[in-house]
Amino acid sequence: MLIFSSALFGQTLAEHLFSDSANDSFLNRSAQAGFAEEEFRRGVQSYYRGFFNDAIIQFEKALSYLPDENLILDWLGKAYYRAGMEGTALEQWQFASDSGYGGILLENKIEVVRERRVNASVETNFRYTETGAFNGENAIEGGRFQIFSQPISVLANADGTIWVCAYGSNELVLLDINGNVVRRVTGPLNGFDRPVDVIRAQDGKILVSESAGDRISVLNDFGLFEKYIGKKGRGVGELVGPQYLAQDYLGNIYATDFGNARVSVFDKDGNGLFSFGKKGYGFSGLKGPTGIAVQGQSVYVADGVLGAVYEFDLSGNYVGVLVQEGTFKFPEALKFSAAKDSLIVSDRNHVYTIDLGTGAVFENAFMGNAPARITAAVPDQNGNILAADFRNNEVYILSNMTELLGGLFVEIERVDAEKFPKVTMNVRVQNRRRQPVVGLGAENFYISEGKRAVSKLRFDGAASTNKNMDVAIVIDRSAGSEYDSALDQAVRDIAASMQGVGSVTLISSGAIPVTEYTGDPKGLLKFSVSALKAKRSASCSFDLALRMAVNGLINAEPKRAVIYITDGSMPQNSFDRYGLTDLTAYMDNNSVSFSVIALKQGALAEELDYIYKSSYGKCWYVYRPEGLSSIVRDLLDVPNGLYQFSFESVLSTDMGRAYLPLEVETYIMNRSGRDETGYFAPLQ
Repeated sequence: MLIFSSALFGQTLAEHLFSDSANDSFLNRSAQAGFAEEEFRRGVQSYYRGFFNDAIIQFEKALSYLPDENLILDWLGKAYYRAGMEGTALEQWQFASDSGYGGILLENKIEVVRERRVNASVETNFRYTETGAFNGENAIEGGRFQIFSQPISVLANADGTIWVCAYGSNELVLLDINGNVVRRVTGPLNGFDRPVDVIRAQDGKILVSESAGDRISVLNDFGLFEKYIGKKGRGVGELVGPQYLAQDYLGNIYATDFGNARVSVFDKDGNGLFSFGKKGYGFSGLKGPTGIAVQGQSVYVADGVLGAVYEFDLSGNYVGVLVQEGTFKFPEALKFSAAKDSLIVSDRNHVYTIDLGTGAVFENAFMGNAPARITAAVPDQNGNILAADFRNNEVYILSNMTELLGGLFVEIERVDAEKFPKVTMNVRVQNRRRQPVVGLGAENFYISEGKRAVSKLRFDGAASTNKNMDVAIVIDRSAGSEYDSALDQAVRDIAASMQGVGSVTLISSGAIPVTEYTGDPKGLLKFSVSALKAKRSASCSFDLALRMAVNGLINAEPKRAVIYITDGSMPQNSFDRYGLTDLTAYMDNNSVSFSVIALKQGALAEELDYIYKSSYGKCWYVYRPEGLSSIVRDLLDVPNGLYQFSFESVLSTDMGRAYLPLEVETYIMNRSGRDETGYFAPLQ
C-alpha cells in the first residue's frame, strides 16, 4: 500500500511540477510549461554534477518560459550560491520567499547567508552557554553505570570524537559526539596512576601526564601504550607530580612539574633537556605551575598559587607577565583558541580567554555559584568549548548562544540517482558561522522522500575520517626570481607530503593562468620553476587562477585544498573579474580550503590574510624551522562536515520525468537543522 501511495505521489508531481496559470487554452499543459520542465530537469542534473554555471543558464532558460515559478527561483538561488555569487542567490530566494514560497525553512536560509556575509569573521570573545553535557554516570535499572570518574582534561580529535582524561578512574575514555563510549584505555599493564592531562604530539602520538606516577605515558593513535617519559626525582628529566603538557614546533615536550615548582622539558624522543621557572633574573619564581601552552617562541605558564600567567622563551628565559598575579583564583589548564590568537583558561567555575597581544581577560562562561571545578576548557572542531568539571563529574559542551537559537545549516549538496532505485546523497552540515560540524553519525539524521522515511537507509561515512586529499597548487608568477629556489623546494615538499596519495594540479597565476600539471604527486618531486610555461609577469590574474583551481576541485575528493605560493604581495589587478567576497564564498560553499606558503617573512597582503582565515586554511613560511613535510597532514585535519548516505527509493519516476522530493533533518544535542530538495531519475 505504501508503494502504491508513493507512486501516486510521484505521478502527481510529474503532472503538476509547475503551475500553469498563464495557460488560457483548453489544453492540460502549455508548451511553455513543457519547455520549462525540460530545462529545469537539465539544470538540476547539472547542479548535482557540479556544473553550476551550466545549471544557472538552464534555470534562467526555464524562468524565461515561466517567470513566476518559485521552484525554479529556489534552484537558481542554489546554483548562484554554490557558484559563489551569494548576493545574487539571496535575490532569487527573496523573490520566492516574498511570493509565499519556502516558509520558515527558506527564511532561515536567507537570514543565515546574510548574516555570514555581514559578519564573516570567527569571533573568540563572546559568551558561551551550556548546550549539553556528558555525565560520568548513567542511570540504569537497579543502579548507576559509571562511564568515567573525575574528568580533568579533554583532547578534541579532528573527527569529532574526544578523549576524556579521567583522574578518578585512571583511564582515557574516547567518546563520540553523542556521548557514546567508543574505546577505553587504561595504559600499560599496571595502568595509569592519576592521569591529569592528555595532548596529541606532532607525530600523532598521545601523551598522558601521570601525577602520582611521576611520569608521562606515550601511546599510539589507537591508545596502545608504547613507553614512559621521565621518572620521579628532582634532576633533569625527572618529575614530581606532573600536571599539564605542551609541545613546541621542534617537538620538545613541556610538562608543568608541580612538585618541583618548575617546568621540565624533554626532547621529542623523551630525553630530559632542562627545566626552568625558578627564582632569578627579575623573576620571583613559580610557586604552583599548572597550565602550559607553547606557540612560536613563547611559552605561557599558569601559576595556580599566584593566580597569574607568565611568559618565557623556548630556552626557559623569563620574558614577562601576561596576566597579573591575583587575577585568577586557581587557574589550571591553558589551551589555545581555535584561531590560536588567544588562550582559554580554566579557573574554578569560570572559563576565560586571554588575548595574547594585550593580556586582556574576557569571561567566556560562568558555571554559576554552585560548587564546580573546571580544570580544562578545550575548543573542539565544531566551534564549541569542552569543559571538564572535575567536581561534578561532567564534561560540558559550551556554545555561542546564537548557535543554540539559530540551529544548524544543513544542505543536501549532491544526489546521484544514476543507479535508481539506489540513490546516493551527500549532506553538508555547518553552524551559522560556516564552521563544518564533524563527528555526526547515522543516529543524527532523519532522511525522507515526500515526508516518508526512505527505505534501506545506509550511512556510508563521513568525510572527516578520509585520509585522501586532492590539492591544487597556484604559483604567483609576479614573485621575483630571487625566490625561485624557495618555490622549487615548496612544490617538492608539498608533493612529497602527499606520499603518492590523491591528485595534484599545478597552476601558474600569470597574466593568463596556465594549468602546468595534473596527475600523480610523484610527478612534481623534481619540480623546477624553469619548466613553467607561464612567463613571469608584474600583473597576475589571481582571481582567474583561483577560480580555475577551485573548478578542478569541485568533483575531487571531499577533502580538497588550494595552496597558494607567493611572496605575500597582491598585484592591483588581482580581482578584476571576480571580487574578493565572491572568490571566498565560492571556496567556502564548496568546502575548498585556501592556504598560503609565504616565500618571504612578513605580513601577507590583507586580501590573502582574509581568504585563508575565512576558508579555515593555514599559512606557512617556506623556511620555517620544522619544514613543510607536515603540510598535507595539517590540511587533512581541517574540519569537513560532509556525510554520505544511500537508500532505495520507492517513488515512481514517471520514466524519469518526475521530480522526486527529498528531505533531511539533522539533530545534535539541543540543536537541529533541515533541508529539502528534489532530484530526477534517469530518463527511460
